[in-house]
Amino acid sequence: MEIKENSFDRVSINLKPSHNIARPGMSFWQDAFRRFKQNNISMVCIIYLLILLLGSIVIPLISRFSISDQDLENTYAGFFTAGHWFGTDELGRDVLVRVWFGAGISLIIAVTAVLVDLLMGVAYGGIAGYFGGKTDTIMMRIVDIIIGIPYLIIVILLMIILKPGIITLIIAYAAVGWTGMARLVRGQIIQLKEQEFVLAAKVLGGSSSRIILRHLLPNALGIIIVNLTLTIPSAIFTEAFLSYIGLGVQIPLASLGTLASEGTGSFQMYPHLLLIPAAFICLTMLSFNLLGDGLRDVLDPRLRK
Repeated sequence: MEIKENSFDRVSINLKPSHNIARPGMSFWQDAFRRFKQNNISMVCIIYLLILLLGSIVIPLISRFSISDQDLENTYAGFFTAGHWFGTDELGRDVLVRVWFGAGISLIIAVTAVLVDLLMGVAYGGIAGYFGGKTDTIMMRIVDIIIGIPYLIIVILLMIILKPGIITLIIAYAAVGWTGMARLVRGQIIQLKEQEFVLAAKVLGGSSSRIILRHLLPNALGIIIVNLTLTIPSAIFTEAFLSYIGLGVQIPLASLGTLASEGTGSFQMYPHLLLIPAAFICLTMLSFNLLGDGLRDVLDPRLRK
């Protein structure tokens, strides 16, 4: 059979589809946010923490009871009794309002103390890691001395000098809590300052402060955020423990630690007075820990799949 040329159709070369972008470009943070949304556990933790934050603000404002209102006719009331959804304590105070108010106090103390630690630790560790040498040696020995002082001793000394309360707790935690962040940032800066982009910045005349702020710290931001998220539950537990032993938030204010301390005395007869604030403490700490794990998975390039 003879094959003729007109039996075939000439196919032209079309390069246009090969130049189309099949997927739009994404920055590191856009890709991290996309993968973070796919982590169901982290999203549940985010939702819980948002509910906790909004509830601690809104519920004490809209409730017809305040944290100090006493309903002496309904002391030790059970759930959903006389308008008290979580019952009442030994003085007839509404447990629901006190728990949400206490959660807000605990969050304020933890977040404020951790932010102070963040600023001090990042600045201290960045300077020590970048300059190195004698500067790094002297600064790190100071950190070792601070770490060697027991935290409770610092708190007790501050309680003697200052009035016990929220400000004292924040100052006490901020006085020693920044050392862990400083060590972490120092290690990251020591690794990053040997990279080529730092050498290029030095050749172009960049000052030390500009190199640290514009080049080194942004590249260490991922691990800083993760460490910050994991430090908050430690601060919450520290506040709850100090308030539980009477060195924290004082009456008439209430935190989750003071509520747990008050509920201990009547635990055998009225266990909900201890179990409710304890559950809030556990869930909040668990949420921050799981959130930190999720952030570590999406921000650490070595863990990317």
